[in-house]
Amino acid sequence: MKKVKIVATIGPSTINRIGELIEKGVDVFRLNFSHATREHHGEVIDKIREESRKRGRKVAILQDISGPKIRIGEIDGLLELKRGDILRLISSPEEAGPYALTISYPSIIDDVQEGEYVFFADGTIRTKVISKESGELVLKVKNEGVLSSRKGVNFPNSNLGLSAITPKDEEDLKFGAQKGVDIVAISFVNRREDILKAREILKEAGSNPWVIAKIETRHAVENLDEILEVSDGVMVARGDLGIEVGIEKVPILQKKIIRKANRLKKPVITATQMLLSMVNSPFPTRAEVSDVANAVMDGTDGVMLSDETTVGKYPIRAVEILRGVILETQKIYPYYKKYEIEDSDAIAASVADLCKGLNVKGIVTFTSSGTTARSIVKYRPDVPIFAVTHSDEVLNRLAMVWGIKPLFTLPKTENPEQLISLFREKVVKEGILQRGDRVIATMGSLVGQEGTTNMIRILEI
Repeated sequence: MKKVKIVATIGPSTINRIGELIEKGVDVFRLNFSHATREHHGEVIDKIREESRKRGRKVAILQDISGPKIRIGEIDGLLELKRGDILRLISSPEEAGPYALTISYPSIIDDVQEGEYVFFADGTIRTKVISKESGELVLKVKNEGVLSSRKGVNFPNSNLGLSAITPKDEEDLKFGAQKGVDIVAISFVNRREDILKAREILKEAGSNPWVIAKIETRHAVENLDEILEVSDGVMVARGDLGIEVGIEKVPILQKKIIRKANRLKKPVITATQMLLSMVNSPFPTRAEVSDVANAVMDGTDGVMLSDETTVGKYPIRAVEILRGVILETQKIYPYYKKYEIEDSDAIAASVADLCKGLNVKGIVTFTSSGTTARSIVKYRPDVPIFAVTHSDEVLNRLAMVWGIKPLFTLPKTENPEQLISLFREKVVKEGILQRGDRVIATMGSLVGQEGTTNMIRILEI
């Protein structure tokens, strides 16, 4: 079983190949709300649900909202810049010209101070603020480069007052709630309040998906502990993160973020340029393969494809390569992690330890909210973790978590023996397990109630 999950972004290359992607091992489909219309995304969500039902596979749908991505305005053609050139960032469109650039959020000019840096076009053009006047910043270019319309802008040293959730994001969140997305990723998170605001919007819309924080700003790194505390998971968004903190720091930050998320039982996705060369090539570079393998060894729950499956020429092949690297790397993965055991983890830690001494085919967790399953995952046993619950929504979300195979839902019953009997019958019928197989099961004496897991049983099928 593939333990690390594959996240694939849907785009023009894959809109009509969703079924193939599921068959090849995609566990989570990411919808990037920076592109396309809500109507289009709604159709894609319906298609994913239909294709997963046909194949009897539980997959998660991840809505990635845009956030306040700051961009420059329109430029007439290309602007060739040399070291020492002077640019102006202005708030008034009437004053725009070849070296006077507008930005999508002009109010942030007030938040930027003299001496701070401003980066353009994914950090390929770097400038320094040499003076500040009313409604404009004067910048000195530090390297040569070419700038064109609508390129992104980063302020790595500045404390911007922007909320991570724009008015467009708020409407997108309400739309996702209406369509029943399983997971929501919040872009450009800086502090815990960004996550809490998203939860409030979703709650008012009558939805309760997992909310994960994309760690891609300097402030998110500084506030990582408080963000993790209120998030259901995180994404190591290495693109903007590399611009904000410096690319040389990204590998160490990746390991630090994954380690902290693992300890807190929060799933983590590693993203950006995992197999970027496969946009145009049927084969990845050796460095990319090593990058994926290292993310697996770090303990990531999922690895994500972006351009590779949105506009790439070889999207199916990219998923196959990813799956192969994961399976090969699992052979040397250091299972059975050791942590200081808290009371809430005692059952999970005991289950993981039992796996080492018993010849079992897996762990079965009868879980209402998914909490017990995630607790067991923390200790990284080397057998599959089968999740059974009463809720399709919970099963879909668990598709994102390391080592978990979401099986099926069973009706609520107050009788644990009846639940076990139904489970035995169904796993044999569906060919998941065979008669005579043994599994370790966790469940609560109060079946169907969250937070009541208090039993460990050895079940023979």
